[in-house]
This record gives sequence, C-alpha cells and structure tokens, in this order.
Amino acid sequence: MRKLGILLCGMLMTSTSMMFAQGAKNIKINEVLTNNTASLQDEFGEHLPWVELANTSFSTYNIRGMFITTDRSVLNASLSAPQRIAKMQIIPNGDERTIMAGRDHLLLFLNSNPAKGAMHFASKVENGKPLWIALYDGNGVDLIDSISVPSLGENKSYARIKDGEMKWDVKAVEAVTPGIGNYIEINETKIARLKRDDPHGFGITVLSMGIVFSCLALLFVFFSLLGKYMARKEKSDRESREAGWVKTSKTKAARMPIEAKDSKIPPSKKKKEDDDVYLAVIAMALKEYQDNLHDEESGIITIRPHHTMWNNDL
Repeated sequence: MRKLGILLCGMLMTSTSMMFAQGAKNIKINEVLTNNTASLQDEFGEHLPWVELANTSFSTYNIRGMFITTDRSVLNASLSAPQRIAKMQIIPNGDERTIMAGRDHLLLFLNSNPAKGAMHFASKVENGKPLWIALYDGNGVDLIDSISVPSLGENKSYARIKDGEMKWDVKAVEAVTPGIGNYIEINETKIARLKRDDPHGFGITVLSMGIVFSCLALLFVFFSLLGKYMARKEKSDRESREAGWVKTSKTKAARMPIEAKDSKIPPSKKKKEDDDVYLAVIAMALKEYQDNLHDEESGIITIRPHHTMWNNDL
C-alpha cells in the first residue's frame, strides 16, 4: 500500500512538471526592436531596445523565474546550469505583469538598468546590429525560444507574421505593434482604402488617363487597318471590273464576259466606228435613191371588197 502511494505521488509530480513545461513552451518571443530612436518610451521617457513576449495559449502562465539573454555563449553545452544562469537576466517575482493571461503580451526593455523596474534588463544590444536573443526556463537549462534578429533600421522591428507563427518579417515603422497582436485585420471599403493609399488622387488620375489614351490608341490602330483593308478591297474590285471578272456565289473568281467582245474596245474608238456605220448606211440609202432601185408606185389604189354574212336574211 505504501509503495502504491509513492508511485501515485511520483506520477502526480511528473504530470505536474510536464504540465508546467508545456505551459512554458507557449511563451514565445514575438517581436524585437533593436534600434529605438522614436518608438516606444519606457516610464522614464527613454527610447530603449525592447522584446515582446506573447502567451500563445488560452491559459494563464506566470513567467517569473524565466531568463532572458542576448549572450550566444550560453549555447555551449559544456556549461553547467549555474554558469549559464550567470550569463542571463532573470525575470523577477513580485510584479503582476509577469502573470500572463491567455493571448497576452508583455514588453521587456533591454540595455537598461534592472533597478529601474521589473521589466528592465541589462542584456546588451547594439543599436541596428544583428542580435541573438533567447528565453530560458527557470532551471537555466531548457531553451524555451530563441531568434536571430537581422540588422534593423531605425524604429523598425523584426516580428512574427502572426502571434506564435514560425514566419518572421521586418515591419515598417508604422506597422510596429508593441504590446498587441502582430497581425491586425482591417475591414475597410475599397473607397476608404483608395483614399488611404492615394489621398491626393494622383494614382487614379494617371490610371484614368492611361486607360483613355490606351483606348484611343486601339481605336486608331483599328480604323487604320480597316481603312487599308477597304482601300485594298476597292482596288481589287476595280481591277476585277476592268478585267471583266465577277465574283460567283461560291466566292471563287470566274471570268465571264460582261458584254460582247466588242465591249473591250476602248469607248473613243467604238464611238468612231459607230459614226462610220451610220454614214455608210446613209450613203447606201442615197445611192439607191439615185439609181432608182426603189419600187415605182402607179398612184392607183385598188380596193377589193370582202364579203361577210352579217346582213344575210335569216
């Protein structure tokens, strides 16, 4: 019975430690700003580098006793726990802000003096230079989270795309989000977005003019090609008419005489030949008259009766 009690106690302690370890893994380094010249100020009005921690779970967890460090030498596996802890800054007890509710965020100031407050740490940061920063569990052995921060411009931050996600990105000055979620969904109308992106209307003006001139250019090309096509078609039809060609119903060209062969004679020459024919006919008529070849009439009219039966007696 005693052995069973010891076993149950051991299992309870193991499950409890696993639960706390799992809770610690939900605490993530969420956003880092290394070159602070005009961004967030501490309670003394100073611009200090800062790191944001986020509780990615929906349960509350107290981060007191955890360690923050920017000294990469703590990764040396040969260091003992006390040696490693000596290179870190402990998150102190006694401040209610260390009790992080679900989906909560907490800011820690670096390059500062711990005497200024519980959220101030002496971890070294060189403004604008690459930085490695890590969060260790209270035993000084388990690495909870770490990130290598690239060189950043003034007041820009290096942050996860969304809280707890693996992807990171450099955020512009106006997109830095200390103390709140990294991803902010904004629902706005297209008109409101257009006013925000193009407050003076230059973009929409250039776009409108571009569309108008593009349409005019297309119309110019279209009518130019159409004019050339119609001119070529008219020339082809004229040549076909002059050559005596017509289009059949099957859209095939077939050579067909429009008039007699004489129709191919030029108009001036044809008119001259017609005049010659008329003169010849008149000359022949005059010749016959002079030669008395026409019929001679006696001048006597002979009337022969034609009998009908319309007046016979019935």
